[in-house]
Amino acid sequence: MAAWLGLVPREYSTGGKTKLLGISKRGNRYLRRMIIHGARSCVTHLDRSRYRLGAWLDGLQARMHTNKVTVALAAKVARIAWVVMTKPGASYERRDPAFS
Repeated sequence: MAAWLGLVPREYSTGGKTKLLGISKRGNRYLRRMIIHGARSCVTHLDRSRYRLGAWLDGLQARMHTNKVTVALAAKVARIAWVVMTKPGASYERRDPAFS
C-alpha cells in the first residue's frame, strides 16, 4: 500500500546497480497527503516516552531530516492500515513500551 500511495523511493536499476530516487508520488494524491499530514503531526506532537514509535522516531531523527522521518512514518502507518484492512480479524493494539 505504501508503494501504491507513492510513499517509498522510486527505484531505478540497471546492470545490477540499484539507485533509489525520491518518493514516486503515484497513487491517490489526497490520501497520500492526508497520511503525510497525520505523520507530520505525530512527529511534532507525539509523546515519545509513552509510545513504542518514540524510540524509532528518535533514532531516525538523529540520522536524517525531519521531512524524511515524516515520510518514513507515513509509510509505516500505511503498512499498518493495509494489514488491518486486509487480514481478517487483525487489529492494531497499542502496547506501552517496556520500561527497564
